[in-house]
Amino acid sequence: MARNYAEALFELGQRAGSAERYADLIDAVAAAVETTPRVEAVLMSPRVPKSEKSRILGAAMKDAPRDFVLFLQALVKRGRHRILREIAHEYMALLDQKLERVRAGVTLARKPDPKLQRTIEELLSRQLEKQVIAAYSVDPEILGGAIIRVGQRVLDGSLRRRMIRLRRQLLAR
Repeated sequence: MARNYAEALFELGQRAGSAERYADLIDAVAAAVETTPRVEAVLMSPRVPKSEKSRILGAAMKDAPRDFVLFLQALVKRGRHRILREIAHEYMALLDQKLERVRAGVTLARKPDPKLQRTIEELLSRQLEKQVIAAYSVDPEILGGAIIRVGQRVLDGSLRRRMIRLRRQLLAR
């Protein structure tokens, strides 16, 4: 269901020539609902009429494109505001596909400096033949190297994994 709503919003964003702006907006709205208890309480409350929820959204989003606000109001009227985060996630996937980019999770043993980040992203982009948007995390337990996640694929080049493999080989002899 979230995919259908994301596709509809994506179509609106493309028609308006603002697909990337809509991505930022839907992500920001989903984050606001998740992190602001008062906003979440109003949107989730059965005591607040849907028309009032729509009015509040319209007032809060007066600087957003009209089509985007109407989309949010339609979500509220249909009771679908509970899946805002899923819609945002699906929207990002559609935008990434259109812009021929991919998101990767990169785990390193220590915090990377900007130069290392650029190098990793350039190498991954060359390998995958798409622009790579990397999210970095630190796990000292991998000891060195990197673990890279792209979609369902995991490329484990960590020193810890290499040591485990070497240990197994030595014990097997």
